[in-house]
Amino acid sequence: MSESPSESPDSSRQLELLVPDMDCPSCAGKVRKSVETLEGIGEIEPRVTSGRLIVEYDSTVTAPEEIRERVRAAGYGIEDASGELTLSVPEMDCPSCAGKVENALGDLEGVAGIETRPTSGRVTVAVADGTDAETVVEAIESAGYEATPLSDDTDPLSEKQAVWRSRRAIGTAVGAVLVTVGMALAFVVPESNPLVGTIVGREYALSHLLFIAAVAVAGTPILRNGYYSARNRSLDIDFLMSVGIVASVAAHHPFEGALLAVLFSVAELLERFSMDRARDSLRELMDLSPDTATVKREDGSEETIPADDLSIGDTVVVRPGEKIPADGAVREGQSAVDQSPITGESVPEDKSDGDEVYAGTISESGYLEVEVERAADDSTLARIIRMVEDAEREKTEREQFIDRFASVYTPIVVVIAVAAAVVPPLAFGASWSYWFVVGLTLLVISCPCALVISTPVSVVSGITSAARNGVLIKGGKHLEAVGDSDVLAVDKTGTLTEGDLSVTDVIPLEGADEEDVLQRASAAERRSEHPIGQAIVGYADEQEVDFDLEVSEFEALAGKGVRAEIDGETHYVGKPDLFEGLADLEHVHATTDGGTGLESMGYETSSKCDRPGCLDVLAEVVPKLEAEGKTVVIVGTADRLLGVVGVADRVRPEAKWAVSELQDQGVRVVMLTGDNEGTARAIANEVGINEYHAELLPEEKLEWIDRLEEEYGEGDEPAHVAMVGDGINDAPALATATVGVAMGAAGTDTALETADVALIGDDLTRLPYLYELSGKANGVIRQNIWSSLAVKAVLAAGAPFGIVTVIHAVVIGDMGMSLGVTGNAMRLANVEPETPELESRDR
Repeated sequence: MSESPSESPDSSRQLELLVPDMDCPSCAGKVRKSVETLEGIGEIEPRVTSGRLIVEYDSTVTAPEEIRERVRAAGYGIEDASGELTLSVPEMDCPSCAGKVENALGDLEGVAGIETRPTSGRVTVAVADGTDAETVVEAIESAGYEATPLSDDTDPLSEKQAVWRSRRAIGTAVGAVLVTVGMALAFVVPESNPLVGTIVGREYALSHLLFIAAVAVAGTPILRNGYYSARNRSLDIDFLMSVGIVASVAAHHPFEGALLAVLFSVAELLERFSMDRARDSLRELMDLSPDTATVKREDGSEETIPADDLSIGDTVVVRPGEKIPADGAVREGQSAVDQSPITGESVPEDKSDGDEVYAGTISESGYLEVEVERAADDSTLARIIRMVEDAEREKTEREQFIDRFASVYTPIVVVIAVAAAVVPPLAFGASWSYWFVVGLTLLVISCPCALVISTPVSVVSGITSAARNGVLIKGGKHLEAVGDSDVLAVDKTGTLTEGDLSVTDVIPLEGADEEDVLQRASAAERRSEHPIGQAIVGYADEQEVDFDLEVSEFEALAGKGVRAEIDGETHYVGKPDLFEGLADLEHVHATTDGGTGLESMGYETSSKCDRPGCLDVLAEVVPKLEAEGKTVVIVGTADRLLGVVGVADRVRPEAKWAVSELQDQGVRVVMLTGDNEGTARAIANEVGINEYHAELLPEEKLEWIDRLEEEYGEGDEPAHVAMVGDGINDAPALATATVGVAMGAAGTDTALETADVALIGDDLTRLPYLYELSGKANGVIRQNIWSSLAVKAVLAAGAPFGIVTVIHAVVIGDMGMSLGVTGNAMRLANVEPETPELESRDR
């Protein structure tokens, strides 16, 4: 049988355009409205920061050139890029750093789009013809950051940076010593602190000179970054701290300036160290792929080569304990393979001839020869790493709010800081010294660094943690949305069940025998791609049923079955209600089986029904098979039924546990299936689902997603509905749901590329883990945002009264909160999936 969505997923396409002048929300709105006038347009995603426009469209309705014309009609030009260049910029570890890099690259000719990802230390640039990597690197270095193209052999992110042995760490330590000695001279033994001289009318003691030296040693990197910030018109923390340090020394407050330089430098080092920990998860993914591979040549010799040099068709040798270097198929040998690096499953899976294996997995106990089927940069692991890196590109709603808030908050607090330093002394004759320190304190408080980084560091920590446990989340907004979803719609076949169908019953009618029923059913189903049809064909082949029939005019009847001409006569193989809908049935009528709500078939008495009890078989056996959780397939022609075939699918061992865990977390689980009512009820009862909807066509599943949103919503606010399915047959429903979750995505291009979330293995225990992780991530993000705002507010309120000074602002407001939000985000790395004790975990 064939179950096809109303719109083929094959017609869905994605177009990415470079629109450099689309650099504000208003511009994005104009472009969006212009493109929306076309038919067949799906999701439109303008990325203002990078000047990119992502458009999903139906290729059978709209052409790419039509979309380009609508963009131009909105008044925006489109640039063609010759390629994309990704660079590692390890020291770009905060939004203000990213802003400087963007500004430095923004005026560079030949750069059509820029995307900065500070959490992973990456910059992706779309470059036009004639723009080389060296030019881009020089532009980034002009902003004060070292950059290395990832195409080079070295990648600074691949190894931890020696933060505490760096030149800046040494300078900070020397500065701290100078400040400590200066404080001892100034406050502990002032008699040992002689005046050294007078400069520009001001007297300087020895301690003052030590403080100024501390500024020069520890503050040089800050002042240099502040210079780049000013040059790139960036009102960020480096610029604000530089202003504070210079103003302190100029206003004869060298102690405050030195303290600011040392403490802020310590804060920067600690933030870099914390960010390095946040990047550990990504490094772990990168380290999964082996560096070398052993290739078996045609003459039987073996050669060790870099894994990146493997070609499709090569045969690689994998011995016990070694990592498999590429995606491929086993051609010789047997071994238990640890697939946990890819699928997250802790139980090794036995692999033998013909089985698929993935790069980064480990052969535990046997010898394998694997034929390479994917290039190194196209392996499942490589694509997972790319998608985890790219997940930072899409900002969550909370990130977008914080960015808007920070763009207003920082300038306002800077103005207040300047006013606090100047207005009281000028207007009321207050102490210049006192109010200068108050203004300086407010200046430090004005930096929203911890606030801005609170969300992206949590998102990256959560997404990389999920990837290590076999769950691929395609962006922060999807991680956020899973935790906010109220309802989870679950497909049956291949999701709650293993999808490994087998024939359990063959009941012939009207004098036909089992071989005749199987022969005609398998003949009709041989062109079908539906799992039930494939199960019937496979069973017929196992029984060695002869296949010498002429088959033509095959047609898949969506959600119902198939039709084909067999030896010149039209045959139907499908659900019972397929036959009820045939107008030309002469000897068959339908009777309603009131107890089950099923439509059962019966025969009128005729010479054709020469088997005793024919009517009873159809009226009683069909409902009985369905009640046992079996899918019933009727085989017949327009006026004659040949037999009944029962097909069954095993429920996954972990399905009941997973459903129970989800329900305990407050998630309402609803099953949507195209199977019959009896089978749906049996499976729902077995796994503990209270609400199910059966006999749904693909478009009806999509309609049910909309109905669930309305039914479980509050007031005018629709509910968030997530959908989990196999990623292919359920494509329309997965696309309509708030979050689409695809099962068993390893090695499946469609699921990996199109799903919002992909469970790499066929393991339902990852669903409760996904909801737990998402819920905790949302909680961590809220904690980080509100704690950052609360601490800023308390510090700002205490500054005018002298309760809060520069040291409090730096240690608590900047360094403390940055470490706090990063450390809080790192807790997500400790969320692990629970592996229940099950009767059987055989797959």
